[in-house]
Amino acid sequence: MPIYKPSELRLFLNGLGVSPKKVLSQNFLIDGNIIRKIVESACVQPGDIVLEIGPGPGSLTEALLDKGVHVLAVEKDRVLARALERLKSPDNNLEIFCNDILEFPVETVLARYLSEGRRAKVIANLPYHLTTPILMRLISMRDTFSSLFVMVQEEVARRFTAMPGTSDYSSFTIFLNFYAALHYEFMVSRHCFFPEPNVQSAVVSLELKQPPTVSNEEQFFKTTRAAFSQRRKMLRASLRPLYATEAITKALIDLGFDPQSRPERLSLEDWLRFFERLALESKASTEKVCD
Repeated sequence: MPIYKPSELRLFLNGLGVSPKKVLSQNFLIDGNIIRKIVESACVQPGDIVLEIGPGPGSLTEALLDKGVHVLAVEKDRVLARALERLKSPDNNLEIFCNDILEFPVETVLARYLSEGRRAKVIANLPYHLTTPILMRLISMRDTFSSLFVMVQEEVARRFTAMPGTSDYSSFTIFLNFYAALHYEFMVSRHCFFPEPNVQSAVVSLELKQPPTVSNEEQFFKTTRAAFSQRRKMLRASLRPLYATEAITKALIDLGFDPQSRPERLSLEDWLRFFERLALESKASTEKVCD
């Protein structure tokens, strides 16, 4: 029986002798329409393998099972993980793991379920205080997952999908777009949860892709983080600890940018071109000094 209605959910939790834990960011969906919208928007098909993170009482889990999906549910709360056992039946495929997703051996476990060339999906109402570390861990697993379909804070969703030149555009936006095509799906009112959080939420989809070629990926992200850590400064100032001012200015001019540009001015493609030009200018400068 679905337990997304407030009265049913309260009875269910009372029967388990538990209440939502703030430390685990437990805010449970109590809107059946939103649950159906998530399943429909994720375009799940019978036989799909889905990693569900933080299923809680299991309302979304049940909706996925009804679609014929093979669900691997990772739930940190021991009581709720045990309660998910009630959803198992001879007619469905549900595997339950009582783990912290940041410590769960994702690729090792999923490899047991994925035939060669087949990939799984992630569907999750992410714990909001762990959104960034969870996504940083999962987003590069292109060989394991085809897509991530996650609920996050609405303001975070705006930052994820922000366009260059806007105040929400950040180094993490660039990081996400490096590995995935992002799309803001829909907003979810805080009234759709129990207990009601202080923020609105939104669902974002990330279709994982082949990342672009870059000469030094680690240095590339170090450069974008340095630039956005002082986003109000011009690039030639914020990147001074990493590159010579002359190299920064020349690279911008050569690419057709104003030498007074700030980091949000550049798209991912622009950043890739700028970074490679910086590397060339830095190398040329070093060779000149050595001569």
